[in-house]
Amino acid sequence: MTINKDWFVSWFDTNYYHILYKHRDDTEAQEFMRNLVSLLQFNSDDLLLDLACGKGRHSIYLNSLGYNVVGADLSKNSIQLAKKFENDRLHFVEHDMRNAFKNKYNAILNLFTSFGFFEDDKEDIAILQNIKNGLLPNGIAVIDFMNAEKVTANLVPNEVQTIDGITFHISRYLEKGFIVKEIRFEADGAQHIFFEKVKSLNLEKINSYIHSVGFKIKHIFGNYQLADFDSKTSDRLILVLE
Repeated sequence: MTINKDWFVSWFDTNYYHILYKHRDDTEAQEFMRNLVSLLQFNSDDLLLDLACGKGRHSIYLNSLGYNVVGADLSKNSIQLAKKFENDRLHFVEHDMRNAFKNKYNAILNLFTSFGFFEDDKEDIAILQNIKNGLLPNGIAVIDFMNAEKVTANLVPNEVQTIDGITFHISRYLEKGFIVKEIRFEADGAQHIFFEKVKSLNLEKINSYIHSVGFKIKHIFGNYQLADFDSKTSDRLILVLE
């Protein structure tokens, strides 16, 4: 089966994506942001970039805590929705993270598994290089990735969800080093098929990327409560880089 290399361009920009994930609970995301800012002690005048921000749930909450935030995402649809929440210290822009940033930031946050989308390792490494180049001196980057080892071990092969009258048939499988979620459904008089495809990156592999661009790992956490990382049991692989 052939999957469009840039699957995220089409899927993330549809209304169906937002329907499927409409019940996503923001409580955990907000707890993560509170724990993170407590740990990293950002100043109120620091400029934070939420890279691959989606509809801006992390950006909006960080701004509510008093921070100066820019949310950036490739999806025009998501950015249009997020822009409704803009103020003088919260802005949203369309941006492909494979491209260099125009500004520099005190911190760049790449959250909720918004990394590892590309066949060629060089593209993922280039994103890390962009992040590094986009930081001010003493800047911090945060990569919040899935714990691929646990996800792979506990993969749910098939699932059906009905939301807003649409029945989503979801399949999950491994293919050529990627964890693939295949999403099939009928809506608006047509059959649809979309994919989410994320590289199955363990800590060793991600660390090789990090090392290649000159980043250093400052902290490694295994969940949004910032517990220690365990490759077998942790839900997340959260890296704080400097």
